Amino acid sequence: MASAQKRIAVFLDRDGTVNEDAEYLSDPNELKLIPGSGGAIRLINEAGLLAVVLTNQSGVARGYFSETQVGIVNKRLDLLLAQNQAKIDAYYYCPHHPTEGNAPYRVECDCRKPKTGMIKKAVKKLDIDPQISYMVGDKLSDLKMADAAGAKGILVRTGYGRNTELDIIKEGFSQTYKVSDNLLSAVHWILEDIKK
Repeated sequence: MASAQKRIAVFLDRDGTVNEDAEYLSDPNELKLIPGSGGAIRLINEAGLLAVVLTNQSGVARGYFSETQVGIVNKRLDLLLAQNQAKIDAYYYCPHHPTEGNAPYRVECDCRKPKTGMIKKAVKKLDIDPQISYMVGDKLSDLKMADAAGAKGILVRTGYGRNTELDIIKEGFSQTYKVSDNLLSAVHWILEDIKK
């Protein structure tokens, strides 16, 4: 049982899932937690699960902000979560876009969701078993990445989530996934699912 030695992660999209979605967020002062997110991540921490953020940040490729700015926003998120006695164990982001921006960021990469490059890095570094892990996000790319990595996908209705629900119906996305109103309800479901 190799998975018994490996850890369970809750992979989290950032914008629209943990914090309110501000288009191409680069100003840390504009970062606002979605109500309940701090408590949700604290529950992940208390359960001994890993909280790992996986986020597409194509604003870097488009020249809207730098990779340094992504790190500054993540540090601000850390501060807000600390006020809720919560923490993110690791951040992974994709700064690329296949058709927008300039080299070296304008590239067909393996890390832009729905591709699984970010999950693969986290799995290797943090000794995670994706087959017993979860991915929570507000976009179809989050669910597709979860499916490709073998994790359980959970769509939240925050951020773009409500529109994503409609898109899923139109597209006929056939994979199994859970829908929750927000991150807190998603984490409650995850903790119950783990007990099964």
